[in-house]
Amino acid sequence: MKQFLYRLRQMIVVAMRSRNGQDALAWLSYVLALVAFLLYTLLRNYLFYILFLVFAIYALFRSFSKNIPKRYQENQKFLQLTAKPRKRLKLLRLQWKDRKTHRYFICGVCGQMIRVPKGKGSIEVRCPKCGATAQKRT
Repeated sequence: MKQFLYRLRQMIVVAMRSRNGQDALAWLSYVLALVAFLLYTLLRNYLFYILFLVFAIYALFRSFSKNIPKRYQENQKFLQLTAKPRKRLKLLRLQWKDRKTHRYFICGVCGQMIRVPKGKGSIEVRCPKCGATAQKRT
């Protein structure tokens, strides 16, 4: 059985050689396909089934594509378009993790994330990247 699984793994590795593989846009497509499928199972609306098929086929297309430069370019465009929401989500995760000890701010000039200790009152926060200052309450 171990030999069979090892050979199966090797066949998959050979098949995926020179393929695009998983990137952020493919993962998003898989997640959207899963959500559409769940909505289809709950509501039995065929529009969600069609959306499930479209997202799943697109994700598989991206994963198995051999045109790596084109898929890379598309993924970079997607990452640029979603940079602000992803940065905001990262900030929210950090704020929740350190909610008892620190506060996080985003510099209004350059967008750098700044972490300051909690409980210091109203302080002047200086951005380490651009040097801009702002009055913040911790």
